[in-house]
Amino acid sequence: MSNNWLLAAKRGRLEARANILQSSRDFFRTEGYLETDTPLLIPAPAPEAHIDAIPAGGLFLQTSPELCMKRLLAAGYRKIFQICHCWRSGERGSRHLPEFTMLEWYRADSDYTVLMGECVRLIRYLATTCGLGGAIGYRGMSIDLQGEWERITVRQAFERYTSISMDEALREGVFDELMALEIEPNLGTTTPTFICDYPAERGALARLKHDDPTVAERFELYIAGLELANAFSELTDPKEQRNRFQEEASYRIARGQLPYPMPEPFLAELAAMPPSAGIALGMDRLVMLLTGANSIDEVVAFTPEEL
Repeated sequence: MSNNWLLAAKRGRLEARANILQSSRDFFRTEGYLETDTPLLIPAPAPEAHIDAIPAGGLFLQTSPELCMKRLLAAGYRKIFQICHCWRSGERGSRHLPEFTMLEWYRADSDYTVLMGECVRLIRYLATTCGLGGAIGYRGMSIDLQGEWERITVRQAFERYTSISMDEALREGVFDELMALEIEPNLGTTTPTFICDYPAERGALARLKHDDPTVAERFELYIAGLELANAFSELTDPKEQRNRFQEEASYRIARGQLPYPMPEPFLAELAAMPPSAGIALGMDRLVMLLTGANSIDEVVAFTPEEL
């Protein structure tokens, strides 16, 4: 028995974690996906205002493999996935680590609704491999996986859970605050919830809806109030993507955040990418749910404080 009893006590969840990671790979191979492996050190992350990359020797530790994986789509790869480590500065809490494990997958000639269906199949499959059957018990909640999963728009969520509309929240600068404090805790408490159609201002790398350009084809998946995944119908217009990156970069500079170089190789190849959909899913949080862990610290071998 190790003298490090805290590390030894994690054995059960670390064994479950290994099974979940392997089962995820099995799922995607069965679905016809190619596993990819892209660099962790990159010259230019996507310039997102609310995500800070960690500098490393003149490069940056990736916050996501997204840009490289989309370049693979542009080169003709049709269905790809990756399980990798990502880094984000300043993220630490019971649900956050500065270094974490991400599952990302992308598929050509698809949109975000297709990814919703894949999320359902993946999580049902993983719950079965963990011996959980058709429900997840988490923090006193019983989450039904077998019934129909809830779909709600961001606009509907503001109407249901807050005292002001989505448009008012954007105008008053409280959109993110209300999402975090009043909406997110109510999502996925009885069945998993897809919250979708984010305002265009929060579109990131998602394309706008053809019939309503005020919103983007983006969803997030919540189970038991915990955000698990963020997905887009991907933007493939390089001019619009450059404009969005420049807006985010200007916002970062105005707030005194570290500026990033523009990811020119990605922008140069974006026009060749077919209509596609992509999703990022936090594996550490998924392991938390499937093993009943209260903190992300319980599902990783070492936290930063233990090194």
